[in-house]
Amino acid sequence: MESQGSRTLDEEVAALSRSADRDSLFMQANLYVTNGGQPALVRVRNLSPGGMLAEGPVRVAEGAAIEVELRNIGPVPGRVVWVGEGKFGIAFDRQVNPQVVRRQVKAESDLPPHLRRTGLERAPFRRRG
Repeated sequence: MESQGSRTLDEEVAALSRSADRDSLFMQANLYVTNGGQPALVRVRNLSPGGMLAEGPVRVAEGAAIEVELRNIGPVPGRVVWVGEGKFGIAFDRQVNPQVVRRQVKAESDLPPHLRRTGLERAPFRRRG
């Protein structure tokens, strides 16, 4: 990777994240600020293997170490690389697979296949009388 002028590592990571393939989506994730308090619920607007665009009522500083809990993957450490009005960019410390995050989690029914179509998995029998 060629450095252009006096770009910092964070600026280079942000540039790579912007140029990477990104998935636009609308999902939520828990964000933990390292050495911070309670997790904050944020909206994930764009997700790429190297980072994400988050939106939410959380105050983070550029350069802050964070951990974001992504569906189907779990906690992913990273750093805040830019902050705007209500939005901020995160560069992950490791690559993730956005398709795995997008995948819906399906609950398996305990019923045998021939009974699943009857609607029994949605509600139990009710006694009359």
